[in-house]
Amino acid sequence: KAQGYCNLPGLDPLERQRYLAETPIGEVWGIGRRWSQKLETLGIRTALDLSRADPSRIRSTFNVILERTALELRGVLCLALEESPPPRQQIIASRSFGGLVTDLESLRQSVSTHAARAAEKLREDGSRAHLLTVFLHTPPFNPKEPQYHPQVTLRLKTPSRDTLTLTQAALRGLEAIYREGFRYQKAGVMLGEMTREERIQTDLFESEVAASRGERDRLLATMDRINRAMGRHTLWTASQGLTAKEQAEGNWRMNRGNLSPAYTTRWNEIPRVMAR
Repeated sequence: KAQGYCNLPGLDPLERQRYLAETPIGEVWGIGRRWSQKLETLGIRTALDLSRADPSRIRSTFNVILERTALELRGVLCLALEESPPPRQQIIASRSFGGLVTDLESLRQSVSTHAARAAEKLREDGSRAHLLTVFLHTPPFNPKEPQYHPQVTLRLKTPSRDTLTLTQAALRGLEAIYREGFRYQKAGVMLGEMTREERIQTDLFESEVAASRGERDRLLATMDRINRAMGRHTLWTASQGLTAKEQAEGNWRMNRGNLSPAYTTRWNEIPRVMAR
């Protein structure tokens, strides 16, 4: 074992058997105390014993997962290694509000923020979306509140991952479903019908030429780099709220009362200890 991992197939067969023989059955991944005790009653006390056990017996006595573990210890590949995850088929950006929201402007800021976050995830995946859905929810478990749970789906002329394009579409959707007289608890944006970047077919008559799209992509890539380096929302669109204070104190702000502190990724959340 080196640098925290062990490459069993890369070892000499005799050396591999020695390592397996020195590994107690309870230290094999996925085997807890109860299974360890049951395996020992069957005479399987080490990883080497498990690798030599009858796979069909292991499957009938335990399950197919342990059968695969036994086969993998023999060097039989059961699950192919996924070098890169497949692109997501759907992206949802949504949060419940810290308080109930009634005015359209607060909802516009919320929906714009979710559209921007969804667009950021699209760019991380190297994809573009053809469908955009905007949805709103009033409190579903409060019988005293009038119920209204609308959503609308828009099809973009050309698949996009552009923050401004997606935000404009999301705001059009919001305008279509917003109704006065309701107190909203949640808003969100959902993207679908994803297309990989290399498969995009442009419209011959669209106004946004390839050069212009390239310039916008470079601008967004710069924005993403700055936000990764300096913290999310270092740069944002005006429709998300004109100031950082507006974003932090707006009535639509996310309900994060139970959010765990990010001790390992944010300097301002590292615990401080004062010695006297």
